[in-house]
Amino acid sequence: TSCDPAIHVKHSNVTDVTDRNGLKQTNFFLPKTKSPPHSENVYWAEQDGQSDPKSTLANHLAVNAPPANSALFSYIHGTSHRPLTKTTFRKRLVEAFRAADIDFIHVHGIRIAVEYLLHGISFEVMKAKGRWASDAFTIYLRRHAEIMAPYMQAKPQLHANVLRIMMPRVR
Repeated sequence: TSCDPAIHVKHSNVTDVTDRNGLKQTNFFLPKTKSPPHSENVYWAEQDGQSDPKSTLANHLAVNAPPANSALFSYIHGTSHRPLTKTTFRKRLVEAFRAADIDFIHVHGIRIAVEYLLHGISFEVMKAKGRWASDAFTIYLRRHAEIMAPYMQAKPQLHANVLRIMMPRVR
């Protein structure tokens, strides 16, 4: 498959931005998304440790060296590059999990939200960042104890915030 600029992220779709406080982020223009099915900008900031998207992208570029006219997220297949698809990504994850003797979690189980929540990001911010229209994202949380521990300490206001978010609305 070749690069289709109407659906694939290109090199030129990635920009570095700095806010008025000097905080840096990397912005990706997605020409098409699953929901809603139109273009959108998503972003990330450099992180400490293994969850750093900047070093992960740098590694991808070093290993796969996608040409400037190809999809940014393409990989070497034979003598050419192919855009990475969800099916190919999932297949490679299954192989990696098996090689590491780790139980595979389904693609929907790969949750960046958990990483943010473990860094102390609030549920409200996660809801906005994940573009969730409801509180449904809470059913996907893993590592509940670690995420919830800070909210369940002897701080009534934090506990009240969690209850407000997690409990169903009275109708």
